[in-house]
Amino acid sequence: MSTADATRLSVFKTYKLYVGGKFPRSESGRVYEVTDSKGNWLANAPLSSRKDARDAVVAARKAFGGWSGATAYNRGQILYRIAEMLEGRRDQFVREVAEAEGLSRSKAAALVDAAIDRWVWYAGWTDKVAQVVGGANPVAGPYFNLSTPEPTGVVTVLAPQESSFLGLVSVIAPVIATGNTVVVIASENSPLPALSLGEVLATSDLPGGVVNVLSGRTAEIAGPLAAHQDVNAIDLTGADDVLAKELEIAAADNLKRVLRPQPVDWSADPGTHRLTAFLETKTVWHPTGSLGASGSAY
Repeated sequence: MSTADATRLSVFKTYKLYVGGKFPRSESGRVYEVTDSKGNWLANAPLSSRKDARDAVVAARKAFGGWSGATAYNRGQILYRIAEMLEGRRDQFVREVAEAEGLSRSKAAALVDAAIDRWVWYAGWTDKVAQVVGGANPVAGPYFNLSTPEPTGVVTVLAPQESSFLGLVSVIAPVIATGNTVVVIASENSPLPALSLGEVLATSDLPGGVVNVLSGRTAEIAGPLAAHQDVNAIDLTGADDVLAKELEIAAADNLKRVLRPQPVDWSADPGTHRLTAFLETKTVWHPTGSLGASGSAY
């Protein structure tokens, strides 16, 4: 070892929240220790407050108009760009997932590769989901009757507690692929891959505020978000049974869409369930014109 190497100080990474395209510390100034599966210290993560949660909702709402109004093709390009950026930082995420979940490097690498592939999967669906869940409806009368999917709005997502990266990507990607914006609460015990994902999102053409990442005590942050009047839907995947029931009751106040927690094999084919979970259907009637002896006049 050279003299320079022997005297060099380690540069520890400061993990921050990702809100509105920026990297703030928690407004409370609080942090909590994150450890690996053996109890070894890894980093101090921001301990988000209710104020951080409200700020994230404001950022998500501000970004919703532009993101939902973008073309589906453009959203697909951006999701694919996220996969490209992740590929370039693959080694970092393999290390973080291995430490977070107590896995060997080879198993962690397989999960990271699957997460990258999942971004590509959902990138391909952005301009196809409308054909699957929308279409023309046959009606008795001189009308065109068309149903098209539209995003629900601002969605709160409780990320899976055990799958710190593949599960995380699997709940975020389908929500934004369909034009929603999201406030995600990272895995409480393993938040570092989620916080690092924010750094990737910031350099991948994704507009600020489309994805907002909070870390901290899930129950502390989720309650205010479930009751927030400007949140339109909530995914309870990362909640236990007791917390899920409390949040579902809170969410009923403004009739939020609720996706209840259920056992999931994150490595399996994701299907389209999560793509359609946070979509509304708009149906438009339009007269075809007068019907004459020679047929319809459009």
